[in-house]
Amino acid sequence: MTEILSVNAMRKSDAATIAAGTPGVELMLRAGRGIFEAGEWKPPVAVVCGTGNNAGDGYVLALLLRENMIPCTVFLLAEKWSADGKYYYDKCVSAGIEIRLLPDEPDFTPYGSIADCIFGTGFSGDVTGRAKTAIEAINRSGAYTVAADINSGLSGDGGMASVAVRSDFTVSVGAFQPGHFLNMAKDLIRRKVSVDIGIAPAEPPWYLAEAADVKKAFPPRKNFSNKSTYGYVGLIGGSARYIGAVKLAALANAAMRGGAGVVKLAAPGSLCVSLRPEVLEATLFPLSEQNGDLVFNAAEAEAYVKGLKAIAFGMGAGLSAETGRLLAWLLQNYTGALVIDADGLNALAKAEKALLKNAACRVLLTPHNMEFSRLSGHSIAEIAADPIPLARAYARETGVTLLLKGPATVITDGDRVLLTDRGCPGMATAGSGDVLSGVLAALCGYNADLLLAAAAGAWINGRAGELAQAEIGEISMTAGDTAAHIPAAIREL
Repeated sequence: MTEILSVNAMRKSDAATIAAGTPGVELMLRAGRGIFEAGEWKPPVAVVCGTGNNAGDGYVLALLLRENMIPCTVFLLAEKWSADGKYYYDKCVSAGIEIRLLPDEPDFTPYGSIADCIFGTGFSGDVTGRAKTAIEAINRSGAYTVAADINSGLSGDGGMASVAVRSDFTVSVGAFQPGHFLNMAKDLIRRKVSVDIGIAPAEPPWYLAEAADVKKAFPPRKNFSNKSTYGYVGLIGGSARYIGAVKLAALANAAMRGGAGVVKLAAPGSLCVSLRPEVLEATLFPLSEQNGDLVFNAAEAEAYVKGLKAIAFGMGAGLSAETGRLLAWLLQNYTGALVIDADGLNALAKAEKALLKNAACRVLLTPHNMEFSRLSGHSIAEIAADPIPLARAYARETGVTLLLKGPATVITDGDRVLLTDRGCPGMATAGSGDVLSGVLAALCGYNADLLLAAAAGAWINGRAGELAQAEIGEISMTAGDTAAHIPAAIREL
């Protein structure tokens, strides 16, 4: 797993390293050297510097470019420096490196590559003034762009930006921050790497779950095993208006493709007629209904959940009070792992938090930002700006595992935090979350650790989407295409 530190945790870690005896100028030297060695430099190079320590990294970079006979020019947004930055700025002056104040209308088109050293990870808010002018000039230059630490304008905690540098390569210093992955990051960062400069985390880090980590959720299967070994799982959903949602979770075999032993699909009775021809391996459990919408029946619910290790609930279930009644019954009576998605989340938003806090089952919630806004009471903008602390606080308060969907996915049990960054633009289509619910139900059926199961499900779903997009294209692919590529994603592991 790759370590991720919040902006504040990175500040603390940097300060602790300096307090332990490593001078700031030494860390700045290591940072500049790491950026130089990791980057690709097509001469001549424009090093665009702000006024803080990120600019200091740029001055070190300029010195190393000069030492290696790579022509460069330093552009200053202002004649203002941090204490450590001024030390290396003066060295640049002594070395005879060309230094210019940024003109009112900068033009970087003559340069083969650009080093973005305007802001570091501590920046948040809107970019204005000369910084905005510089960023816009960098983006329209067409030059190969290397961002030092993080793309200027991009929030280190949330990955949001009003204006930000688009980089070909971003070199994170010390550790990645959440903003290297979340929200707008994928649209702004083509490739990234983190360089170690000897800063130890001052507090427990969060982690990016990668293929080797996800593989742990798929243990080798023994010959001496059967379908019960890998879990009976349930999928509950569908309504007269939204039959497709539960089809994608089960009909596309997302749950069984995810490794479930048996899938038991529950839907309003009249919908089962249309589901039956296409659901070959799964079993059907008709629910009481009225005009195609489910009607809660406690005896049916009790019969249905018997023997199920995991259930995914809510895909296309509808917004009636009956959906809420069934959800409440599951939370109070079911003792396996319960994945709540879509209309299940909408019903949960109307219920008392005590339902979650006192749940008989282990609960995994799978909201996107709007659904999490309804659950938590935070605005969508607040969630986008700093999603991990809000997700973590909600999970800790309610005792759930939370999977917050987005371009990168945040998974937390209130203590541990994992991110996954698999996925692609072609998945921005109806039904992608329903496919994910099917995969999650399967993984929760044979994994005791909900955090690992959730991270693995998000990774597999995202990777399957990437494979589908590579074959079909981001415009034409559907959620069904993602489901069809789940076997290939798992096989890669």
